[in-house]
Amino acid sequence: MASSTGIQGDDFRYLIVRPDKGGIWDVLKYSLRGDIECGSKFLESSDQDVVGGEAADHRWIILVSIVARRIIHFLGKPMELTGYGVDFFLNLLSQNGSLFGLFYNLLRGDIVIPKRGTETFISTIGHLDERMDLYQAKNLVGDLHNSTPGEGIKNVELDDRATMDLCMMASKLAYENAEVVRNVVVHHWKQLMTLKSACLQRMQMHFVDFYDCWDGPFLFNGALIPFVIGNHFIDYQKKKSTQVFLLCDKPKDATLILISFRGTEPFDADDWSTDFDYSWYEIPNLGKLHMGFLEALGVGNREDTASFHYHLQKRGTKHCYPEAAKVESSNEGPHSEGSAGIDKKGIPPEMLEMSAYYVVREKLKTLFEEHKNAKYIVTGHSLGGALAILFPIVLVLHDETNLLQKLLGVYTFGQPRVGNKQLGRFMEAHLNHPVPKYFRVVYCNDLVPRLPYDDKTFLYKHFGVCLYYNSCFIEQKMDEEPNKNYFGITHMIPEHLIAIWELIRSLTMGYTHGPEYKEGWFSIFLRVLGLSMPGIAAHCSVNYVNSVRLGKS
Repeated sequence: MASSTGIQGDDFRYLIVRPDKGGIWDVLKYSLRGDIECGSKFLESSDQDVVGGEAADHRWIILVSIVARRIIHFLGKPMELTGYGVDFFLNLLSQNGSLFGLFYNLLRGDIVIPKRGTETFISTIGHLDERMDLYQAKNLVGDLHNSTPGEGIKNVELDDRATMDLCMMASKLAYENAEVVRNVVVHHWKQLMTLKSACLQRMQMHFVDFYDCWDGPFLFNGALIPFVIGNHFIDYQKKKSTQVFLLCDKPKDATLILISFRGTEPFDADDWSTDFDYSWYEIPNLGKLHMGFLEALGVGNREDTASFHYHLQKRGTKHCYPEAAKVESSNEGPHSEGSAGIDKKGIPPEMLEMSAYYVVREKLKTLFEEHKNAKYIVTGHSLGGALAILFPIVLVLHDETNLLQKLLGVYTFGQPRVGNKQLGRFMEAHLNHPVPKYFRVVYCNDLVPRLPYDDKTFLYKHFGVCLYYNSCFIEQKMDEEPNKNYFGITHMIPEHLIAIWELIRSLTMGYTHGPEYKEGWFSIFLRVLGLSMPGIAAHCSVNYVNSVRLGKS
């Protein structure tokens, strides 16, 4: 494999789609005439023979990636400014009571100004679905009734609706700032448990930590030098765009640890660009993985493809960077077992703070020293779901046997595809025994789980158990959701008809299912906008919360 550092490795291959490398005429010639030479301008690979084949075989998919990401890049700044404005306006309304309350406070000179980063400043996702209460299932109550005081949850079942709801609500909560997350976990959820039943006082949700990590770990020979391995300078990208938080079911002797990754933020151009990225990185004997998601997890950077090799090699293999191997051999410690050629002491402190993978992995090891009998669940919505399943994939690569044995399950909601069929076969051997541990929840016509494309010649494939919910919240277990590529012409009319039905349903849910299911004006407004692109509105977290709580086989 050739890289920008000149380091060679024959086993690792990659393909990078670079929308900025060609012009508009190259796009037109590639799309209208099938000009492979023009299409190849947008592609970079470890093997030049791969470029021509990919440009010819996957022309339309690559075109979608190029055009979508160019448009997203062009709209990046307006999206960011719109997001700031929408967030501020929604919080201005909510913190002043309503539009009427805002005008009333304005006349009194007592208007409440929202402050970002505080426990009262709610994200756009939070305003789409304002529910924060956890679902109180009878079996969760029974579990707690059968436990002794201070014991916590004795058994956590993966098909338990309360467990699914906890994962979905944590996935939704991950979109909030650290103060909101802390406040909800420590106070709101705990108070909810206390109010429901005296027995529920035994369960005390404990907030562990919130991490704001860099997207894409580092560039070797970079301009900025936060730290050094050997003679190689390491530089992080300048934007923190990967967030994750951890909680326990109680502060001492916990039995459950939950890890929740933040998903695609509605006004974050980088997140949407990652969802539409076609670039992949191939690992021998494992398969091809989505390069953008690997960068978001903090285990590589496309500007120096050798960084993927360095972070994704199996334990005991020869280092891509000899200096890093010296660091490892001279710094072995109690956490060295199963660390992909580097251990906790061999990883510079800055990397532990910047890479989501290393932050979570090392925190888990510390938590298991405190909570000997605990197991953990990883979850996330949208992009967060992709990171949630990638986390155990990298643990397998790193031979983290102890952590893998502690894995109770992975629950993802509206998750995009992360790799090819070979990856799925490899991971199913680790996640299906003795019982399935990986569940993908998909709502109806959600667009995101159908990205990147999967057709007879395409490489991205889903794996794991798919829990599919239609627009009536009927649950079906299947290998793949219907209409797996979304943009099929035959599905266009049904998708729009269902979007109309979902709009009508949103106006009546509060009357037919109870006040907690009543949708606010902002959610209804989004459904109106979504009539032109039904898959976007279907991706909202409100649909997933409703599916989990109202779903029936």
